[in-house]
Amino acid sequence: MRRLPGGRARESHWRMFPFRASPSGRQENGDKMRVIGIDPGLRNLGWGVIDVAGSRLAHVANGICHSDGGDGDLAVRLLSLHAQLTEVLRAWTPEAAAVEHTFVNKDAVATLKLGQARGIALLVPAQFGLAVGEYAPNAVKKTVVGVGHAAKVQVDHMVRLHLPGVKIAGPDAADALAVAICHAHHVQSSGRLAAALRAAE
Repeated sequence: MRRLPGGRARESHWRMFPFRASPSGRQENGDKMRVIGIDPGLRNLGWGVIDVAGSRLAHVANGICHSDGGDGDLAVRLLSLHAQLTEVLRAWTPEAAAVEHTFVNKDAVATLKLGQARGIALLVPAQFGLAVGEYAPNAVKKTVVGVGHAAKVQVDHMVRLHLPGVKIAGPDAADALAVAICHAHHVQSSGRLAAALRAAE
């Protein structure tokens, strides 16, 4: 609601959220949940969508958002990533999201730029009303591979085992699918804990 001169109110027709997720992050028609994992990057931002039904995982889609503008205007590149990721969420309608933490290295400028790209990865799901889980790279690898310092090739291999028949768009998409799998595992674990606590009451 906006105020016009003279105190009159004008109804705003701008809507921030294209849709709203259910508060629990689950579909209204059962225990099936759609999760998007995002691997932030300024040049290449990976994304992967899976369906989770109990202990079963199913691949839905994956891909990579490439920022426009090359090494030029940072604002243009961030806008490009925002627009592309928005279309991904609009197309695949996930109900939960997870983003990998930024890895801090010795190059402060590169780390700052990666952090800005990660801001886009957090912002877009939030604009769709989704709660966003955040996981350290080692936590993702530990969950998916079983080793916290696994190589990318090991992550790719285990993602393919978890999602038989999947065609992965590239290493960034594989990492994003791993983030989605990690989130699904933690959601399942927290659900089992909550059920156990309810049973103990």
